[in-house]
Amino acid sequence: MAKIKLDEIDHQILDLLIDNTRTAFTDIAKKLLISAGTVHVRVKKMEDAGIIKGSSLTLDYKKLGYTFIAYIGIFLEKTHQTKFVLQRLEAIPFVTVAHITTGKFNIFCKVRAKSTDHAKEIIFLIDDVEGVSRTETMISLEESINDKKRLMHRIFNELQ
Repeated sequence: MAKIKLDEIDHQILDLLIDNTRTAFTDIAKKLLISAGTVHVRVKKMEDAGIIKGSSLTLDYKKLGYTFIAYIGIFLEKTHQTKFVLQRLEAIPFVTVAHITTGKFNIFCKVRAKSTDHAKEIIFLIDDVEGVSRTETMISLEESINDKKRLMHRIFNELQ
């Protein structure tokens, strides 16, 4: 696949969509003083190139009662069990992110829970997965940085 060339307009469109993926193309066009058709064509070009992959919805988990976040490092009995264990983790809805990692853990995941008691139940579920030898849990006290824009700006500056 050929490398797509992004210009300042593409960058500004991405900037606005990162803030709110539901922003109407007509609103983006007004802010950038271009036509809505231009926005549509450019977004389509970035989608076709795989730069934009769908859109996402950001939930306020605190308002939904899921205020507890933990990060769990998982040690496997054997590394060839990774795929099997990931399939089992995927069946636990409270495991929202899982990464295969190098270093101390075989798998590192993020868990959302209602309370410490609820988190304990989830950790026990993970510990009971066949192939998991043990886990190590870290509790998140506060999410301090969750910023997609800074990296996007850095990448865009490197492309120029």
